[in-house]
Amino acid sequence: MANSNLSSAKNAKNDEFYTQLGDIEKELSHYKECFKGKTVLCNCDDPRVSNFFKFFALKFSELGLKRLITTCYKSQDADLFSQNECESAVYLDYYGNDAHPNTTDFSSIKVKTLKGDGDFRSAECIELLKQADIVVTNPPFSLFREYVAQLVKYDKKFVIIGNKNAITYKEIFPLIKDNKLWIGDTPMSTDLFFSVPKENEKKLLETKKEGSAYRIINGKIYGRSQSIWFTNLETKKRHENLVFYKKYTPEEYPKYDNYDAINVDKVSDIPEDYNGIMGVPITFLDKYNPEQFDILGDSRYHDGNTEPNDINFLNGKELYRRILIRRKKS
Repeated sequence: MANSNLSSAKNAKNDEFYTQLGDIEKELSHYKECFKGKTVLCNCDDPRVSNFFKFFALKFSELGLKRLITTCYKSQDADLFSQNECESAVYLDYYGNDAHPNTTDFSSIKVKTLKGDGDFRSAECIELLKQADIVVTNPPFSLFREYVAQLVKYDKKFVIIGNKNAITYKEIFPLIKDNKLWIGDTPMSTDLFFSVPKENEKKLLETKKEGSAYRIINGKIYGRSQSIWFTNLETKKRHENLVFYKKYTPEEYPKYDNYDAINVDKVSDIPEDYNGIMGVPITFLDKYNPEQFDILGDSRYHDGNTEPNDINFLNGKELYRRILIRRKKS
């Protein structure tokens, strides 16, 4: 299979490998009822070390899972799967352990070899995708557009990690606008930290800034990523109404220079009595209730236009990107 970015596909495993178990558990706890009787696929995951696999294996009976499949891109690094170099892509097909449902010893689980390289776009991985009900993983950020497009093509439910900037991708934002994808339960402002391999710790310390690229917590170095959760599974948070207290005045809410919409600098400042188009910060997506508001576009690709068409200018000054919304009619 032609592969335009093998190194990026390979890094899918590395992205996921260091996802913290606590972050996974915190997010997935909001979807427990969705997993009963379902087959879960983690298709960017080394099953021997994946915290996604560990979570679902430990919670297999509690969640009432039917089946757990994990696949990963082939290793080109020694000591990743074992003490010997492994050039094969591997996968695991797990049906639970009825005798010891709460075991943490997965060393006896047989890891199988894939015929191909384990790329999520390969034919054999797509066949496994077809068998899954819900996909949960941390895909490679560089291939995020292709990854999500594949999930949409095969009509899969999912909970995945992506770069926060993906919100603004012209391939991703229309899915948000059309309520085919939304932000997970974890707030966008929450930092996601990833364990850093020893060989990378020194490089981070020498070349990156603490607080932005990494943080030291209890003496341990963690990589910091502009990552958030994306999903198409429903949560209670998604249907909670925002309550507003401010009233509209033309002075406090001026219109953009070249678009008939008012500017709102904070989500909490959305006027309760304005029914026209409003430009609000991207953080609105954290609190977006589709029964309360319609998303019309954003200030760069608005009204479904896929060509750049900036409108977020106010008195000649360019503002940060805005989401264009309108209150639903009662």
